[in-house]
Amino acid sequence: MSEPDLACCTPLTGTPMSADQADQVAPLLKALADPVRLRLVSLIASSSTGEACVCDLNDAFELTQATISHHLKVLHSAGLLDREKRGVWVYYAVRPEALAAVASLFQTRALAPA
Repeated sequence: MSEPDLACCTPLTGTPMSADQADQVAPLLKALADPVRLRLVSLIASSSTGEACVCDLNDAFELTQATISHHLKVLHSAGLLDREKRGVWVYYAVRPEALAAVASLFQTRALAPA
């Protein structure tokens, strides 16, 4: 699977978003819209090493490891996380460019004083 194009969009307050741009950014927002996935991104991004293993994330939730792994797969498929297999474990790291792309949507342009 190819990496999603993350530098697709200008801020929502800039020029109107095209249908293609909306199609590109919607999966990122949809992936983040789930409370568990949003917490997973936060836990990984705020970890001291900048990465986390599924084994490190399980204790933060009352969910099975399979459910946590599913949510991590969704985040990875949306282009929000990188993953690296080490032995039997998979480690995840937030893609800074993905968070920057999402954040750029919500930047507001300065309005001229009245």
